[in-house]
Amino acid sequence: MASQPLHLPEHLGQPIPDSPHAVSACLPTWDDNICYEEGDPRVQQKLTTGYPRFVYNRFCRQLFQQVGRQLTDDHQQCLVFPTKSAARRAAGFVNDRVDDDVAHVTEHDTLHAVVFPTEHAQAAHDAWQHMGEGISSRQAENHLSGLPTDNDAAAAIRIQQTIADLAEVPTQFTWLASCGMSGFAAVHRALENLSPGFDSIQFGFPYVDSLKVLQLCGSSDCWFLPTGDRSELDQLQQALESGLHSCGVFTEFPSNPLLAVPDLTRLSELCHVHNLPLVVDETIAGLGNVDVLKAADVIWGSLTKSFSGVGDVTGGSIVVNPDSRFAEPLAKALNTSPPPGLYAADAVVLESNSQDYIERLAVTCANAGRLVEFLRRQPAVEAIYYPDDLNPTGDHGHASRYDAFARPTAGRGPLFSILLKNAHATTPSFYDALPIDKGPNLGTNYTLACPFTILAHYHELDWAEQCGVSRHLIRVSAGLEPIEILEQAFAKALGSI
Repeated sequence: MASQPLHLPEHLGQPIPDSPHAVSACLPTWDDNICYEEGDPRVQQKLTTGYPRFVYNRFCRQLFQQVGRQLTDDHQQCLVFPTKSAARRAAGFVNDRVDDDVAHVTEHDTLHAVVFPTEHAQAAHDAWQHMGEGISSRQAENHLSGLPTDNDAAAAIRIQQTIADLAEVPTQFTWLASCGMSGFAAVHRALENLSPGFDSIQFGFPYVDSLKVLQLCGSSDCWFLPTGDRSELDQLQQALESGLHSCGVFTEFPSNPLLAVPDLTRLSELCHVHNLPLVVDETIAGLGNVDVLKAADVIWGSLTKSFSGVGDVTGGSIVVNPDSRFAEPLAKALNTSPPPGLYAADAVVLESNSQDYIERLAVTCANAGRLVEFLRRQPAVEAIYYPDDLNPTGDHGHASRYDAFARPTAGRGPLFSILLKNAHATTPSFYDALPIDKGPNLGTNYTLACPFTILAHYHELDWAEQCGVSRHLIRVSAGLEPIEILEQAFAKALGSI
């Protein structure tokens, strides 16, 4: 837990936490976030790190330059990947986006580089961001230092066993990934391989890159049902009964950032009747809070979040339901085309961070619940998005739908989102005055806030609002601080508007 929150203008760009491998960086003001999205050098030059799929870590940038000096000319750049398969997928993504065979894979020592014309750097960055399969900062650092490749898989094996124990399945039905999105991309790839040519279905408004993977990665498209409420569930049922075919249905439990809880029971029954795999992202609640595997055919999650808590390493997990009718073909497809695994040095850090996962999760969930109660009493607050029956999204029943899959003594997750009254005028002042860590990521041991829609959907804000996600939304992940300190922090920010 950070001793001094990074929230002041002079903290711009500082890593959160104080580590060269931090997965967040301080964006302390509303304007800083907008300037970051617009590529303002004032902000860009301050960022030495950031969320690894969005901001190339400095070790990765140095490795790109080192490799590039040998593999590229003056009009080319390169990105480095840990496996040949990941590099080939990234090159394929670029070539599909620009409709030309411009990117190619070249081996470099034990690594694999994707070389592409500089004019297509954005398409390459999109591949890195959406699929999350790029080299990790620790692997890049070790390669730059000339250290031998660490093949010790002991820590990763122990993490895999922990995930299997939490999900209550044999280890052969679990997979580890370099990050949550590389795990998600692998699940999507597996379902496409099992049902080639069929589109996917996204039920409810999801995390930005989940939808991008379904829409942009692979050969099929995605039918997007943004509200994920009863009306859209009826719409989905009618379409399936009319003969719609799909490779699978994807949903979040709860959703990010609106914390909506889908009717997983009915969705699961519908998928079963129509022989569709159901994929559930349990990242926000966490395996320590919910057991959604009894409804899903496969679940996935980001271990970067609550499982780690520290915010200095990425990781992801996939769990296939061994009782699913799709268990055998899904496992075979995942083994045939797995995600990049955890780099050994990352696994050591992640295992150490996760030792007290269950204990930390209980505190962060309790703090989130207390903060939600506090904020709902404040007259300046228009709405709080949280997985209970006061959530303003869709239909009622979020709490009962959540409780149907909650483990004994479970919390509702550490996450909630805030919308203020007169939001266009009040939100910037509130955010600027909020004395907690400010940057992307969630599930951390320290409370963390970000203007989620600005960071995730800046170039499609009108579309996001049409889906019910305000551009003025602030997402908060509660940490381990004493609740009195957190209430004082939010009271101070509210007092500034």
